[in-house]
Amino acid sequence: MTETQPHRRMNLLTGEYVLVSPQRMARPWQGERKNDGIHNRPAHEPDCYLCPGNERSGGTANPDYGDTYVFPNDFPALLDESSERAGDQLFVEEPARGEARVICYSPDHSATLARMTGEGRRAVVDTWCDLSDDLGSRWANVQIFENKGAMMGASSPHPHGQVWASDFLPTIVQRENERQRNYYENCGDTLLGEVARRELGDGKRLIAHNEHWIAIVPHWAAWPFETLLVARGDFRRLEDIREEGRSALADILGTLLPAYDRLFDTDFPYSMGWHGAPHGLGADCAHWRLHAHFYPPLLRSADIRKHMVGFELLGETQRDLTPEAAAERIRAELR
Repeated sequence: MTETQPHRRMNLLTGEYVLVSPQRMARPWQGERKNDGIHNRPAHEPDCYLCPGNERSGGTANPDYGDTYVFPNDFPALLDESSERAGDQLFVEEPARGEARVICYSPDHSATLARMTGEGRRAVVDTWCDLSDDLGSRWANVQIFENKGAMMGASSPHPHGQVWASDFLPTIVQRENERQRNYYENCGDTLLGEVARRELGDGKRLIAHNEHWIAIVPHWAAWPFETLLVARGDFRRLEDIREEGRSALADILGTLLPAYDRLFDTDFPYSMGWHGAPHGLGADCAHWRLHAHFYPPLLRSADIRKHMVGFELLGETQRDLTPEAAAERIRAELR
């Protein structure tokens, strides 16, 4: 049934369903490949507000940094200020506090995580871990993420990510927390630990793995080439990762992300983000397994993207390309 007939799959982390319609892939098409000159960007762009030494839009000048560089977001979505909201039983409102920072991955304007050296990627991994540890000491949740490419709304092509720390658990994190806790209490094991074991044994959705990490197209993937990166060890938060695990993470990113770029010979856009145990849970997080989501929008070419419209907005998420077929195509681009 799952290879040729429409069916639904449950997202184990949220409880939501995805409609899979593989019969729609029978129509012929050849995915366009596009070399968009991504390797021709300069190492330093005078007008880029994230390059070393340049002035940002908020008026602050960047230092002449030579590695990763973190600074407070000049236009943060969250503020470290108390507020009172006058909601009622129908129109509910509540205060929201936090802080936001920007993470410049490299001083090189032309770089991406896919094209950085292993040493450069390792520096980014260390920065992620340090930020999770630092901000987690003060906030209930730390969301580290990257929007890569103009298609995903990135305001600058300079390699960078963001971190938003908040005094509340965002909706999706709360859902993941509840689903993982329920599984742990009922089965005595972590949900994503079991997923990783099953995917390693099955192999149909497996992309790459090493001693500490596994990259898969999840069984419930919504986006065409969505991937899930799961810790194989008992890592619950980024700061739990020790030396070998951090190097292994830099390595598997160096396997997955260049394969993405080779799919359509383009600088592959995506939104990615880390989900670890919310710091507001304290030590009550045995049910969590650290993982990262990668959500690329591209469908058939460097220019044709998947749009979540119509049935997706009004009913539930739908996809044509099966997760198994997507994994096979990504694996074909591994080097």
